[in-house]
Amino acid sequence: MTIGKTEDGFVTAKDGVSIYYKDWGPRDAQTIMFHHGWPLTADDWDAQMLFFLNQGYRVVAHDRRGHGRSTQTATGNEMDTYADDVLAVVTGLELKNVFHVGHSTGGGEVSRYLGRHGTSRAGKAVLLGAVPPIMVKTEANPGGLPLEVFDGFRAALAANRAQFFRDIPSGPFYGFNRDGAQVSQGVIDNWWRQGMMGGTKAHYDCIKAFSETDFTEDLKKIDIPVLVMHGDDDQIVPIADSALLSSKLLPKGTLKVYKGFPHGMATTHAETINADLLAFFKA
Repeated sequence: MTIGKTEDGFVTAKDGVSIYYKDWGPRDAQTIMFHHGWPLTADDWDAQMLFFLNQGYRVVAHDRRGHGRSTQTATGNEMDTYADDVLAVVTGLELKNVFHVGHSTGGGEVSRYLGRHGTSRAGKAVLLGAVPPIMVKTEANPGGLPLEVFDGFRAALAANRAQFFRDIPSGPFYGFNRDGAQVSQGVIDNWWRQGMMGGTKAHYDCIKAFSETDFTEDLKKIDIPVLVMHGDDDQIVPIADSALLSSKLLPKGTLKVYKGFPHGMATTHAETINADLLAFFKA
């Protein structure tokens, strides 16, 4: 077994798990690597990958282990291993000076990857509606969400994952539960489709990973420019205990707040998000 070996759209992780990836665009172009949220896949970045491909970038996105087309793992569903899987993709594709963009759980993955493996292969990073520094309420994080919230997620997933994965995108994820929201059934169905592609054990474990992992020390180590993007109507990852704190911990962090935007703003407001990402990448 060769770690980082690439074959037919898959990279081999250190424990033999197959990580699916997409890799589009010129091999000598600036690379942007996208990291999706729970419980989705690389497909959640369609609007960004097509846009930046057409701007001349090389775009890469992978399905986190247990998610999408990657191996439905029973083990390794935690942030250190997620970060090691990212390294397997980066080294397997021989990527350098990568711009990493992480949404929600993917923002935690980016933070842990850069904190754990350093920034020598990275140029810039974006945390978009991201979970750092830590979501769950603790003595050190009194503004966090109570553990009971995440216990509720686990209970709902175990009881009826298919229905739970309808309820989230139909309601808070895209802000479709707000008065006057322009609801897209296609977006809801696509969220459900992506979620149901993954393994329920990995999805169950990932709830602990995205809610209880403390990224504080990771953020402090990231010495490249980081753009923190967050909607102030994010009902999944409340802004007060995430972006407002992360931006202060990052040595080179810049905060951009979007009034009224939901958690899934990269989909619902792709034109705005893409333009701001492009401006940051070109700066």
